[in-house]
Amino acid sequence: MSEINVAALYIVATPIGNLSDMSQRAIETLQTVDVIAAEDTRHSGILLQHFAIKTPSVSLHDHNELQRSELLLTRLQQGESVALISDAGTPLISDPGYKLVSLVREHGIKVIPIPGSCAVIAALSASGLASDRFTFEGFLPPKQGARQQTLQALVDENRTMIFYDAPRRIEGTLADMVESFGGERKACIAREVTKLHETITTKPLNELLAWVADDSNQLKGECVVLVEGAKHHKDSSETEINRVLALLLKELPVKKAAAITSSLLEVSKNTAYDMALKLQNKD
Repeated sequence: MSEINVAALYIVATPIGNLSDMSQRAIETLQTVDVIAAEDTRHSGILLQHFAIKTPSVSLHDHNELQRSELLLTRLQQGESVALISDAGTPLISDPGYKLVSLVREHGIKVIPIPGSCAVIAALSASGLASDRFTFEGFLPPKQGARQQTLQALVDENRTMIFYDAPRRIEGTLADMVESFGGERKACIAREVTKLHETITTKPLNELLAWVADDSNQLKGECVVLVEGAKHHKDSSETEINRVLALLLKELPVKKAAAITSSLLEVSKNTAYDMALKLQNKD
């Protein structure tokens, strides 16, 4: 394949369930590189066999990443091309690969992403929660105390929060989220995304908790949990508008003061302008 560059590291996304999501570009890349670094060579071997990919593979996981990265760097420096894949989805998203990519870039070798499936983005796109601003928090701590502490630190986060969770912990996670965020906070569980038993459900946290507790099927398979960001209500009372306008009018013309007040307190520009004129005329 002509696109493959000599001495380049390719970050290749693979399906998170449905094999039809494997892109032609990903297949051709894996067929053409000199070696594939896989999180679990036995697991990835099934995928490679399905697509008739005969490229040799080596393991790269949490326990050997540092040493294996050095070996792969040497191969890249000798002019070979390397592809990195994880067990499913886009590498480095709660999967190994960060050390390898950092090391390779430090040595001036090109890193090329081959985009594809990502459970975080797939779940967000179908959740019905705000998608213009979000934060990916990965896996929460497995122990309840540490998990609650982490959630408490996120209480005022106003972006949509996205977590990975294991099925055996999902009920406890939801209970802790209810305690930290309140039962009325909207959330989504995306389970087994792209697979046969895919379930994507968005409800208030207390309803999600009850639903999971009543249906043992929801305790199976990998989960993405999305939680609505905190709502910060701004004080747009007449008293507060006048207070802000009075401060701004000491330094700014009416139009500018009204525009800033409109943005800060989420009132219409016309209302802010009229109120600013009244304050100015009083003076």
